[in-house]
Amino acid sequence: MLVKTFGSAVYGVEAITITVEVNVTEGLHTFVVGLADSAVKESIQRIESAIKSNGYYMPRTKLIVNLAPAGIRKSGAAFDLPIAVGVLAASEQIPNPDILRDYVIMGELGLDGNIHSIKGALPIAIQARKEQFRGLIVPQSNATEAATVNQLQVFGFSHLKEVIDFLRDTSQAQPVVVNTRSIFNAAQPLTDVDFNEVRGQESIKRALEIAAAGGHNAILVGPPGAGKTMLAKRLPTILPPLSLQEALETTKIHSVAGRLGGNTTLISQRPFRSPHHTISGNALVGGGSIPQPGEISLAHNGVLFLDELPEFTRSTLEVMRQPMEDRRVTISRARMSVEFPSSFILLASMNPCPCGYYNHPDRECSCPPGAVSKYLNKISGPLLDRIDLHVEAGAGAL
Repeated sequence: MLVKTFGSAVYGVEAITITVEVNVTEGLHTFVVGLADSAVKESIQRIESAIKSNGYYMPRTKLIVNLAPAGIRKSGAAFDLPIAVGVLAASEQIPNPDILRDYVIMGELGLDGNIHSIKGALPIAIQARKEQFRGLIVPQSNATEAATVNQLQVFGFSHLKEVIDFLRDTSQAQPVVVNTRSIFNAAQPLTDVDFNEVRGQESIKRALEIAAAGGHNAILVGPPGAGKTMLAKRLPTILPPLSLQEALETTKIHSVAGRLGGNTTLISQRPFRSPHHTISGNALVGGGSIPQPGEISLAHNGVLFLDELPEFTRSTLEVMRQPMEDRRVTISRARMSVEFPSSFILLASMNPCPCGYYNHPDRECSCPPGAVSKYLNKISGPLLDRIDLHVEAGAGAL
């Protein structure tokens, strides 16, 4: 018997609906086709254990699972649940398989049938609504996130048996209801730090106010202890609050990256990302065989702070040049090309020399001749040209 269920694959910050065709027929062996990676092919072992653990049986005849369209690579364990439901329906253990055409189903299965969280629930929900599905079935931990999309019934379940009971009688469960606007307004954050706490450093504060008002990139140059990092951490507190549209954009990116906490609906605070200087170029701009967003995309609509800028490798910094101009980053692979938004304020800090005390009023610089120019030349001219404000941070200015 041939049965079709529907899942979804996330590429970039958008989702593509995947048709999961399951056919139980005469013969032997199990085949998973449709350009599935190892994690998807391994799902058969998890599915078999989950099905048997809950009193159902796994067909011992020929089982073919096709993930269409076959030209798009599928990865991850989130296809466990739609494949498991398709196997049960194709073996006539779920009555009325026609109901499956109304729902997009996604979830990772444990060996006992527990359903674990997935990445990208928000873009999956947006795509399901766009294609006019009746509802979306996701893990319980992702239900609140997905329910921020209105005009779509979202059902959250924590166990395979709950999904089977729902498909047998859809009136047993109520969809998750989220008032997106009221929750967003109530979640306007109270931050632990505030720009008002800063005393002195009037010139730097003025420069950061200009950067916040105009969305300008800035670099702070000064000795250790001048307050560069302290001021940088407080920059998001003087930025305008996120609009609802900006919050949805930011939440989509963090959802795809798997950075949302449990039961999180929307990100209501502007992101502040501060990667370590040992970060690689791929981690900064995004990458991987299945491209994932990097730090510059996670900082979308917020601030990217690069502390001790010359300590970053030159090749890592140079990959930011085009994204800083275009406000987006395009990552191309042999079979796909994805685009991530990256509209952020770049805030960097650095010492004036390796020891940090060049031109210091009280401390003597211990750097050898030529060390200062060599240190400053670690940052290329084209990158500095994209930084609008160059601010000198004096030592203990009041």
